[in-house]
Amino acid sequence: MNKAQRNIHRRSHAGGFSLIEMLAVIVLIGIVAGIVVQQVGKNVDKGKWGAGKAAVGRLAGEIDSYALDNGSPPARLEDLVSKPGNAANWQGPYGKQSDLKDPFGHAFQYKAPGEHGDFDIIFLGKDGQSGGDGVNADYGNWQ
Repeated sequence: MNKAQRNIHRRSHAGGFSLIEMLAVIVLIGIVAGIVVQQVGKNVDKGKWGAGKAAVGRLAGEIDSYALDNGSPPARLEDLVSKPGNAANWQGPYGKQSDLKDPFGHAFQYKAPGEHGDFDIIFLGKDGQSGGDGVNADYGNWQ
């Protein structure tokens, strides 16, 4: 082997990555991707919780419209979507069936008459249960 062939031979080995280097890069990419996915997941839940708060306000407006037409809030939320037998001046639908569930897929809690006014709407947060902190916190239309 002459000198020129040895230089070509050395260059061909120097230009690639070893298996250990490739595995190290793949592991680092996996760690970074895991951190990013975790942070995005938290932000999605925060966004859904904020959307749930907004949905409570929108639903309260729909109930107010029903009450203006019929003299009192509906006995149950489903009365916003389909006419109940006791609503003589029903001008609805006042909302859609999808309005009756929060962004996490749980039904809103509703009481008429409410403890805080003519009616109470309660968004139970991500866990769908009373109490909790952060995205599991409850929110009512009186807050």
